Amino acid sequence: MCYSARIQQEWKTFCSRLGVRISLAEYVELFWERAQGRKVPIPKVMEAMFAAPADDEERRAWEAVLSYRGTRTREIEQELFDLRRRLAEAERKLAVKVTKSAQDGRRIALSKIEQRLRWLGDLGRDWPTQEQDARIYPGWYVPVLVMEGGERVLKPMRYQCRPAGKPAFHDTKYPGTYNARRDALDGYWKGLFGVSHGVMVADAFFEVVERDGRKEVLEFKPRGMGEMLVACLWSRWESPGEAGEPALQSFAAITDEPPPEVAATGHDRCVIPLKEEHLDAWLDPKGDLAAMQRILDDRERPYYEHRLAA
Repeated sequence: MCYSARIQQEWKTFCSRLGVRISLAEYVELFWERAQGRKVPIPKVMEAMFAAPADDEERRAWEAVLSYRGTRTREIEQELFDLRRRLAEAERKLAVKVTKSAQDGRRIALSKIEQRLRWLGDLGRDWPTQEQDARIYPGWYVPVLVMEGGERVLKPMRYQCRPAGKPAFHDTKYPGTYNARRDALDGYWKGLFGVSHGVMVADAFFEVVERDGRKEVLEFKPRGMGEMLVACLWSRWESPGEAGEPALQSFAAITDEPPPEVAATGHDRCVIPLKEEHLDAWLDPKGDLAAMQRILDDRERPYYEHRLAA
């Protein structure tokens, strides 16, 4: 399972190189939904696409980012005020008598204060400067490349697929649907395979493996490659009721049996990086399942170097 990935950072350069149009209106809508209170996890590299706006639409996207940051900053500052009050209370108690309760209160308050100070630092940075700025996880929104009207288009989508027609509780009942196993493409995923294909652009993926009785997070990076065009399936979900949840575009990365170097670490799945020459055929599958399987077979086959993730 690809539980996390590090996505492309230079989106405008990438889009220019491959002739991809950014679906600006969808980014603007998503950013403003977040600014107005909807919980929408977005990596900083996706915000940074609009940090130097080139037109009015990009300016609206960046204004939504700044609006969210202002609201979130005020929330965190209030949390810091409350935590510092709790810290002072714990220290007053410790000055009178050392108790486990007061020690725990002081430790927890200090830890949360440190965490929120990091959050404020992250909110204050317009440009990605840290590795975490490009990390994505299930439930996060990610730029995904699709075909629309014969044109390559970059859209924001949630990394956990809720296929059209499924109930909203599908997300919690099937939490692993951020990955689509290749051996299930003609089963569980048959409504999307050969119909709605996309690509996530990433330069590394992360997995939890058990080694020496401990669970560790490993980073896998393809040697000699920059970005990987990771094969995905996607769907547009709409609530059956007029007053239901907002429409959702979401996707899953296709995974397959791992190459030997990934299997040797104790992990049993791997993403599928497509060859660029197959990009248009993959994005516009026309229901040709056999041709799509051939594309998945004729993938990039890099050697994946691994290291313990920071």
